[in-house]
Amino acid sequence: MAALSVALLAATAPAHADEGSLRQELAAMRAELSALKAEVNQLRAAAPTANPSTASIAATQPATSTTTAPMPAAGTASVAAAPASSPAGIGVGDSTRLWGYGELNYNRPTSKASAAKADVRRAVIGFSHAFDEDTHVYGELEWEHAVVSATDSGESEVEQLYVEHQVVPAVAVRAGLSLIPLGFINERHEPTNYYGVERNFVETAIIPSTWREGGVSLLGSTDSGLSWNVGLTTGFNLGKWDATATEGRASPLFSIHQEMQLAKARDVSMYAAANWQGIPGFTVGGGVFTGGVGQGQKDFLAKNARLTLGEAHVRWQPGPFDLSALYARGQISDTEALNLSFVGHPTPVPKSFWGGYVQGAWRVWQRGDSSLAPFLRYEAFNTAASYAPVPQGLGVPTADTERVWTVGLNYYLTPSVVFKADYQHFNIADEVLGYGNRFDLGVGYQF
Repeated sequence: MAALSVALLAATAPAHADEGSLRQELAAMRAELSALKAEVNQLRAAAPTANPSTASIAATQPATSTTTAPMPAAGTASVAAAPASSPAGIGVGDSTRLWGYGELNYNRPTSKASAAKADVRRAVIGFSHAFDEDTHVYGELEWEHAVVSATDSGESEVEQLYVEHQVVPAVAVRAGLSLIPLGFINERHEPTNYYGVERNFVETAIIPSTWREGGVSLLGSTDSGLSWNVGLTTGFNLGKWDATATEGRASPLFSIHQEMQLAKARDVSMYAAANWQGIPGFTVGGGVFTGGVGQGQKDFLAKNARLTLGEAHVRWQPGPFDLSALYARGQISDTEALNLSFVGHPTPVPKSFWGGYVQGAWRVWQRGDSSLAPFLRYEAFNTAASYAPVPQGLGVPTADTERVWTVGLNYYLTPSVVFKADYQHFNIADEVLGYGNRFDLGVGYQF
């Protein structure tokens, strides 16, 4: 406006012979400029205020204008925006939006080149619809491994489907199938959001990402940088445990996860999670999930069994550096009688399991929207750290702790398209569980 005023004044100056006329015109222009400023301020005041919960998302949203934000913190509200596992999306109409992400991976074991695999790991389409300013529905549809049929390994699933209502500006209520806010990547698992071709083992073997439950939750944030999320949900079904298979050894909770597919819901679970981001670039938080897993099944030998899983995490992003750490530990109680029925089988139910990692990344190069970030991650985890006591000679030994070093780089062609390469070194080679030194390549996107 100031530039326009000066230009108009310069254009009209030759037409006025006396200084008084110039002063009068300048005063009139100043009055018009003041009126315009007042009108702009009135429009700003009438516009909807930014939701604190939404603001907390902006700080942890997948990178759309910068490439320094993989692995945002969990437990943030997603009010009036796309759900926690999606970018902002593209508009289809005034009230409906679409988004999506996908990844294609290549894994080549160093000891057995013939076992190399290429895979369309997943492709996801998400949607949201605003019924009004405060009420939205969110959903995600996912396809894994390219082809879904009775004879193929692919899966088709509803990953999220819930209604969210804004109760007050800083608090929302959510009902339906949603992601449990534990760890860094369970809610934010787009390939642009984490380092490395594959998701880390701690947040897949111990925290069974992607992990969702059906239920009701309350979530929000405060002006001090605290975000929180609590809920009552469905849980796990220990009746699904297969002591003859290796799935329980690979990930105890993934093997009994119900995914809300005709889920047994006799036992209600609950969770609570929180994050504090009061210092720019710094996040600290954690959460706990607990609930019965016997599901009231008649004559089931572990009908009183309970799962408790907790985790704590911290992340610091000073300038081009991205440093993070996470520790998670789970326990399943009252499994003695059930494990006695599994004597002679290789995979009884563990009493405890745990894992943790530390990771560092450095954005060494950036030009426009493109950047390059090498990283190093060390993780240790044990999916069967202990078993409930059984008579001597009838049990199986606890699992050895697996330790994995991963070194690689993420190249962001744009903040929404990433190319990845890494090398993973395992201290225990276990081909059955898929552990073994390997090279990985991948490409991912989100929109």
